[in-house]
Amino acid sequence: MSNDTSRLSIELTINGESRTVRIRPQDRLLDLLRESLGLVGTKEGCGEGECGACTVLMDGLPVNSCLVPAFQARGRTIETVESFDSEKLIHFLRSGMTQCGACTPGVVVTANWIRANPELADSFSLRELMAGNLCRCTGYDGIIDGLSDSMNEDRGGSCCKS
Repeated sequence: MSNDTSRLSIELTINGESRTVRIRPQDRLLDLLRESLGLVGTKEGCGEGECGACTVLMDGLPVNSCLVPAFQARGRTIETVESFDSEKLIHFLRSGMTQCGACTPGVVVTANWIRANPELADSFSLRELMAGNLCRCTGYDGIIDGLSDSMNEDRGGSCCKS
């Protein structure tokens, strides 16, 4: 039996907004986002950290929110798929990246992290960088093409290893 006295109060920043939320000790970051805050863009795929559908940025790094206990988000900065400007996703739409949409939130978060850290593409292929995000529909070519196109635009035409 659970009551409100068993909840913990934590402060964090989500999508640029400081928030104080009450969580159950067993809540995952994914639960906090979807259930407590109504940020349902982040999807649960496998619940085991294998598919990447629940990827968010925590302090600027991609994490599987299904694996992060919510209390570990205390004092952290979290960015979800809702924080990204949809106009910056045009390359993905043109390349056929989105099909069923189950993987899309995690793919968008990871791709935007790669775009924000373009030096990663100097050492790793885009396929390696996107490896934590599984997609059953696209065969990955649309995802990689869209990411490559957007990075080429960002870098003035000089990017990337697929």
